[in-house]
Amino acid sequence: MVQQTREQWGTRAGFLMAAIGSAVGLGNIWRFPYIAYENGGGAFLVPYLVALITAGVPLLILEYSIGHRYRSSAPLSYRRIARPAEAIGWWQVAICFVIAVYYGAIIAWSCAYLVFSVRESWGDDPNAFFFGDYLQMSEAPGAISGYVPGVALPLIGVWAVVLLILALGIRNGIEKANRIFIPLLVVLFLVLVVQALTLDGAATGLDALFTPDWGAMLNGSVWVAAYGQIFFSLSIGFAIMVTYASYLRRRTDLTGTAITAGFANSSFELLAGIGVFAALGFMATTAGTGVDEVATSGIGLAFVAFPQIISTLPFGGALFGVLFFGSLTIAGVSSLISIVEVNISAVRDRTGLGRVPSVLLVGGLTALVSILLFPTPEGLHYLDVFDHFINQYGIALAALVMLVVFAWALRRLPMFQNHANAVSTLRLGLWWKVALGVITPVLLGFMMWDSLRTELMENYGGYPSGFLLTAGWGVAIGAIVFGVVLSFIPWKRADVLAAQDAEQSRTASAQNTDKEGDR
Repeated sequence: MVQQTREQWGTRAGFLMAAIGSAVGLGNIWRFPYIAYENGGGAFLVPYLVALITAGVPLLILEYSIGHRYRSSAPLSYRRIARPAEAIGWWQVAICFVIAVYYGAIIAWSCAYLVFSVRESWGDDPNAFFFGDYLQMSEAPGAISGYVPGVALPLIGVWAVVLLILALGIRNGIEKANRIFIPLLVVLFLVLVVQALTLDGAATGLDALFTPDWGAMLNGSVWVAAYGQIFFSLSIGFAIMVTYASYLRRRTDLTGTAITAGFANSSFELLAGIGVFAALGFMATTAGTGVDEVATSGIGLAFVAFPQIISTLPFGGALFGVLFFGSLTIAGVSSLISIVEVNISAVRDRTGLGRVPSVLLVGGLTALVSILLFPTPEGLHYLDVFDHFINQYGIALAALVMLVVFAWALRRLPMFQNHANAVSTLRLGLWWKVALGVITPVLLGFMMWDSLRTELMENYGGYPSGFLLTAGWGVAIGAIVFGVVLSFIPWKRADVLAAQDAEQSRTASAQNTDKEGDR
């Protein structure tokens, strides 16, 4: 047998929980609220929903269809479509490796802050505590100059939990973990939102978020922001959903599952917006300033603004902190599991290794790099640049190339449309091919051009050019080179499977011709 026995999800609900767990990550909580606020408030929901329907869900269905049809990792699936396309799969594997090594560090910070919340350890200056006392951040990037035990210990714990879950397998590890994580995450965040809505000034924050600026809809950058948010929040473009769908049973409703996962992710983002801006409204009211002066996103929101909010709460600050940082931790772990599984699946297909040896090899290497690099004074500089370049010129660019190759060069969208229609209750029509063949590539192409134009005008974050060339452009380009090089290495098993696929296609085509002749 050339084809190894493939693990399977126990139930469709288990897969759905895992897919939602992968999509709902740190960006849903700390990125979406600010993006919506900056791009028209309530009016932003219109382009956001359009982007979900015309790009997010269609691309989810495509990745589900690829994984489900070939029941293989991304590199093997793409090679079975066309040999040169294998390079895209390994490129995405490299992207996942880079994301995993720094994503674990942010989860470790969340774990530490969950404990800090109980005693409000950050004191009167959360900003100085986070960057100085906790991270011991260096003034400039450079060679590793020390080690920070307060970051290293929770990071080791995070990786121990993630690798254990991965080693237990798809059904007993990832599925069971997400069946616990996702309901727990929803409960924690609902309690957090309810508590935030009872704070003085909560209505002020919600007014700031949801008051629509309809004029913003005439601004093209708002629509680009909407498509960018959908794209980066759904775990699409870097092989996660191809990998997860490869473990599905033969009869699975692909389109229905994609729609459910897409709207579940967006619902959580909306819930996060309510919770975050209710809390920011309280912060602004307490400080006697406008919401615009306290609204922020990313690390600043999670580890500076929210500790300030917790410290000023009249009561229940510890509970509020535990709920918030507990939510960040769970959302992060469920996403990190999916990211590392992409690489484990690819290595298993390429080498024939079992799950546990692959987890120890791939997961162990990823954890080692993460633990050596990020619990250091220079760690945040590397994290910032890695995240920027691998997102802008890794995930988005890889998805653009994948669509151009599959939709334009190989013209395989009809094949995947037929596959999805054969197993799904909701059939795909012309809109799906237009969305993936025209709308999404054009928008992604514009995003690439706009981002690159800005990048070349000034150094990202004011970092030195040498540092950006190595830790930024070097990492992004290195991922591409890695993909291309690995695609040239002979792979007999893949060649045999590709030949079997070709034979099955010829047989199916001949049968269809005979049926047409009989008519």
